[in-house]
Amino acid sequence: MVERSERFDVRMSVGEHAVDMWAVGEVDLATVGTLRGALWAAPPRPVLRLDLSGVRLLAATGVRALVAAHLRIRARGGELVLVDPDPVVTRVLRATGLHRVIPICRTTSTRPECDLVAA
Repeated sequence: MVERSERFDVRMSVGEHAVDMWAVGEVDLATVGTLRGALWAAPPRPVLRLDLSGVRLLAATGVRALVAAHLRIRARGGELVLVDPDPVVTRVLRATGLHRVIPICRTTSTRPECDLVAA
């Protein structure tokens, strides 16, 4: 599944135990609806991994969308995990304290699994 706007798009892959999403572009007032729509469209699984390595901007509206998704997924017994945020996005996550609420992981080429780290 692909959610798309002119400056932002999200791809999704659904597995038995996890949903993987890859976001690319800028998350701001004009594009947050695309992110929110993709997060809400994800079927319930124990883990939703959102790869943010392609996101160059995360505005306050994007932070709110991540918090809302975290709360919704947690209420269903699942967990939202942010993967490989861009350095600019990492600064936003740290400045807002979101890195203390939502797990962030980094992947390495030698280990396909994520190691949970404080951003």
